[in-house]
Amino acid sequence: MTGPNIKAPVRGTQLLVEHMSGVFRRPSLIAIEIAWRWLFGIPFLLVCWKQAQQMLAAFPLESSGFISLDTQNPWIAAAQIANVASYYEPHLLAVLRWLLPAAALAWVLLSGVGRNLLLRRMEADRSPCPPFRPIAMIVLQAAWLILLAFTIWGWFRSMQWAAATHISASGEPDLVGYAIWAILLLLGFFTAFALVSWTASIAPLLALLERRSVFSALGESFRLGKPFTSKLAEINLVMGIVKLALLVLAMVFTAAPVPFSQELGPGALQTALVASSVFYFVANDFFQVVRLKAFVEFWSVYRGPAVRASAT
Repeated sequence: MTGPNIKAPVRGTQLLVEHMSGVFRRPSLIAIEIAWRWLFGIPFLLVCWKQAQQMLAAFPLESSGFISLDTQNPWIAAAQIANVASYYEPHLLAVLRWLLPAAALAWVLLSGVGRNLLLRRMEADRSPCPPFRPIAMIVLQAAWLILLAFTIWGWFRSMQWAAATHISASGEPDLVGYAIWAILLLLGFFTAFALVSWTASIAPLLALLERRSVFSALGESFRLGKPFTSKLAEINLVMGIVKLALLVLAMVFTAAPVPFSQELGPGALQTALVASSVFYFVANDFFQVVRLKAFVEFWSVYRGPAVRASAT
């Protein structure tokens, strides 16, 4: 990519197809992304499955009241589901207290090394090649994870507020108001994270491509200038929408065999679920590389010439 002319504004998504084809022509980039993500994801899912099996063995569904759900009355069923959640909550929290910190540590370690290798492979033709700095990348990936954790926490507390103000045991629940707030909060936090998380996503690139320290890269990510930041925010938001579209498409693929379950047999649904899950994760990894590719290309346009000039 020769890069767009800065004097002739180009929307970040106008070159998205070019970035996708560029990544598709280099399967090694996708392989690196899949390798570190699945190296974390598969053991994590196995641990979650094992812990769930142990919890259900010690506290079966029959003892929680889940088997006796009233499927005819949604309000009674909702109260029964709340009781089931309350029954398992202390046991689930006991597992999450050690599982979440361990998973977060494993993710930042693998993502830091994996993204460093990916950027070096992606920019192998650049002179000089981006350095191998796994410690800096691990710290910066941890910053992104902390931002995600705060966003999820904020959304969860907001949903608690919506439930407390619209659904109570003393009066008739305001289901319409609660649904409106649930949709607005979900879309609002999703959009907000997409619009601000690029700061934590671009910082690792600045650390490697500009040889900056961790704190310098984080600080510089807020001072990139409006032309550059608008492209980053646009790409980040579009990639978030693409992720939602992939999730919906995977759900459609999963439900497709349901009308033919009697003809195809019970194993067809499990096969469709596994195939749809693999499709979603592979496609998601592909678009993660596309986003990174777009960030690097726009860095080359807006900051690359100045960095190379200062290096010489």
